[in-house]
Amino acid sequence: MKKIITLLIALLIMLQLSPAQAADSIVRITSMAHQTFTGEFRNDDLAQKLTPSGDLGLLVYTPRVNNTTWVIDAALIDEVIAMTGDYTLATDAEPIGKEIATAWLKQLRQITDGQQVVALAYGNPDVSLAKRLAPSELRNYYAFGKSQLEAALGRSVRSEPNGGWSTGKSGLSNPLRKAYGENRKALTKLSKVVNDPELLMVRSQLSKLLSPKLNKASREFYSYSARTAVDSLVYKLRINSGRYQITTTNVNLPLTVINEFDSEITVNILMMPNNSRVLVNSFENITIPARSKKQLEMGVSVIAPGETIVSVLITDTAGNEIVPEVILTLNSTVIDPRVAWFTTGAAILVLLAGAAQSFRRVRRRVK
Repeated sequence: MKKIITLLIALLIMLQLSPAQAADSIVRITSMAHQTFTGEFRNDDLAQKLTPSGDLGLLVYTPRVNNTTWVIDAALIDEVIAMTGDYTLATDAEPIGKEIATAWLKQLRQITDGQQVVALAYGNPDVSLAKRLAPSELRNYYAFGKSQLEAALGRSVRSEPNGGWSTGKSGLSNPLRKAYGENRKALTKLSKVVNDPELLMVRSQLSKLLSPKLNKASREFYSYSARTAVDSLVYKLRINSGRYQITTTNVNLPLTVINEFDSEITVNILMMPNNSRVLVNSFENITIPARSKKQLEMGVSVIAPGETIVSVLITDTAGNEIVPEVILTLNSTVIDPRVAWFTTGAAILVLLAGAAQSFRRVRRRVK
């Protein structure tokens, strides 16, 4: 009777457990970030962790256990894959991890073959924090984590956002949370017109900033690295600023649009003068080929002389701003024809009046 009661209690407990708790054996393949947002590795610590005696090596260089569920962060696996090639370090040290990473990745594929594999949200972010800061991005992190892990392992894996697989809390400070939000919004805007793998990767890697694995120094380091990478991406789509001197009433001025991405981009360009001294035409559905510059003719009509500041916005078809605005300065010295005729006529009248007065003086002297 006692055995039956014990079995019933165990069964009830199992029914209440989440999938993460119910598995016979769970192995978590996660770690803090090692690769910066610009591609190089901060140091070679990951290579040490992948050795048979390292933290990550001990998880895979072990006898196979049936009914094991492997919970894996695809961002870590992407770092290992990057290390199997000719990678670089942010220090002056010589990289040593190429063969170590290759062997570890091979062992991971072998030991997980035929086992249950669950993909975490890419970068292993603190899920509760990600839900508060950017719930739509969290859905993207889960989808990207699944697709990246399937590509790395060459097999299908599970993705269970509500499975309770994620653990830990991030210590990201409020200023760094704000920086994360600004970076995320900048890349979200850019992705409305740019379809580029590099943009997708950096956008997904922002999840690393929310990882519970990062300590205070690492959170600050990778937040700065993220800002550098985002600024570099945003700068790839731009318009050259400049100053223009205008001496005619109607003129076409050169406007250069630059696209340094590997795919063509179609945008609108909105011209917004800060006063009514000039009229400037905008542009719609401008296509800039991949890695190229396109020069447009900016039509300007002068209404009155003086200086005008023109804000230039690159937008999508819905009018949403894509990158920060650029400022053009137009300085017109053109005089309206009516003003010119009036000024010239007044000058002629003054000249004639002066001549008449001189003539009268000469006649008085002769008399």
